[in-house]
Amino acid sequence: MPATISIAYHSGYGHTKVLAEAVREGLESVDGTTAHVIDVTSMTDTAWKLLNNSDAIIFGSPTYMGAVSGPFKIFMDQTSRIWLNRGWQNKLAAGFTVSSSQAGDKFATLSQISTLAAQHGMLWVSLGLLPGNNSSTASIDDINRIGGSIGAMAQANADQGGDITPPQSDRETAKLLGQRVARLAVRLNHVSGPELITER
Repeated sequence: MPATISIAYHSGYGHTKVLAEAVREGLESVDGTTAHVIDVTSMTDTAWKLLNNSDAIIFGSPTYMGAVSGPFKIFMDQTSRIWLNRGWQNKLAAGFTVSSSQAGDKFATLSQISTLAAQHGMLWVSLGLLPGNNSSTASIDDINRIGGSIGAMAQANADQGGDITPPQSDRETAKLLGQRVARLAVRLNHVSGPELITER
């Protein structure tokens, strides 16, 4: 069974959008996957319908002041009616974030996003990669160089645009997150049908 997966993100300066496109590349590299990218600052009835009909949703927000961005929080609050009606129950969920600092309290952002998913009854998909750049022979070119587990973490220099940063290693990490979610969604649809993931 084909899987429909949406990426719902906000990008303030273009860096999160770069990661969203990398996640989409990962999704589209898996056979049987249809991917949609949705900017949560421009939600329409069509966009909400896409999310409601998706088998999985991957959420992306920059980390601002140790939390999701203001526009992404507005989107989170707008999902309350869906939450009440259990519209996203049993969908797969995952997340990614970026900040200008190496640490930047990115875990707090992904924790917020995973809590949102849990409140909706969604099934959280972790990054599933070993940490990189953590030994004397490692480098910033390693996959998962930030060492995240709960989701994909990236770092983008504050004085450079999305055409330069985040670096390729972070983009590849985001792509691998997309692949992981896509493979799980396709596998679950194939084994048990879409009703296992989404109660329509």
